[in-house]
Amino acid sequence: MHFADRLQNVETSAIRELFKLLGKPGIISFAGGFPDPALFDAVGIAQSSAAVLSNNPGPVLQYGATEGYQPLREGLSSFMAGKGSTVAAEGLIVTTGSQQALDLIGKTMISPGDKVIVEAPTFLATIQCFRLYGAHIIGAPIDADGVDVDKLEALMLEHKPKLVYLIPTFGNPSGATLCLARRKRILEIAARTQTLVVEDDPYGELYFDTAPPPSLLALSDSVPGSRAWLAHCGSFSKILSPGLRVGWLIAPPELLAKATMCKQFSDAHTSNLTQAICAHYLTLNRLQDSLAVVRQTYAERARVMAECLTHELGDAIEFNQPQGGMFFWARLTGANGKPANAADFAKRAIEQGVAFVPGVSFYAHDADKSSLRLSFATADVSKIRDGIARLGQALSFHD
Repeated sequence: MHFADRLQNVETSAIRELFKLLGKPGIISFAGGFPDPALFDAVGIAQSSAAVLSNNPGPVLQYGATEGYQPLREGLSSFMAGKGSTVAAEGLIVTTGSQQALDLIGKTMISPGDKVIVEAPTFLATIQCFRLYGAHIIGAPIDADGVDVDKLEALMLEHKPKLVYLIPTFGNPSGATLCLARRKRILEIAARTQTLVVEDDPYGELYFDTAPPPSLLALSDSVPGSRAWLAHCGSFSKILSPGLRVGWLIAPPELLAKATMCKQFSDAHTSNLTQAICAHYLTLNRLQDSLAVVRQTYAERARVMAECLTHELGDAIEFNQPQGGMFFWARLTGANGKPANAADFAKRAIEQGVAFVPGVSFYAHDADKSSLRLSFATADVSKIRDGIARLGQALSFHD
């Protein structure tokens, strides 16, 4: 068969391929970017499911509007208001997960050869998605406070990108959170250069102690002209359930109209049933109580993982302590002859019964081969202790 030329620029997700190695009995995985299913509010979701199917179920089992189920759009407007963002129900569309929102942005904005700036490292699926539409992807370096805005601005002035994609809060894979001053500067730069900035925010509610700075969307009202150059992707996948496949896209009207048109071509509309379940769930006022449990659980797991990494791997690894989200971003130092290549170390780790993701997957180019991502979300404290001990054994085995 002669496949489309665009497929020459992409390949299967390295992370999905890694999962094929995880069938070994007893393996402990820090590889996935999944929330812990034990923390899903199954009782509340069941309550909402029963309610929408028992009370006039016809409309929620029928075809629906491409823009989304109106009660959910109104519920999301209120939900975003609680996060400091003024968004009318008509100012957003419901998507099949936030990943569809990214795909719609790719479809509507990117022509072959267009330049797109992303964080280095960034979400693997975004690199794959934008490459599928022919983007020339440029990485902007990050540090513990998120993207380096001085370097980002220089890259924007040099390359004049079609758009800039950022995960400002508890980034995947970096775990980094963009500080308030940098957020405001990015909005100012976007307005001044008239460059679309795409804010992906699936993790913002997963803070441990102190809430993060307001989103770019929330701050945009205070930076003149910036709202016209900002798109915001949200999702229930990490805070309610990924199986519901409900996300949303907030964008300037012209972009939102084009995205809606493209969504008509791909799936007609996101499932009315799962949209209705989410809309009803928001009325139960259970989400914040559920999130409180998730935050406390993830915070404890992150604390234990940090302690164990320090104890078991010592100066062989460096990492920033995350303040929320689901990930540690670390790098092997090569100290005292220890491993410096994360891909090689990952093979040793699998032999010891523990898995993580080498960081090269998260770079569009010039990957840091010493980097790696560890997720603490789905492993309980005992498995974290055991798994990091196994990493220590893999380190010793290297010797």
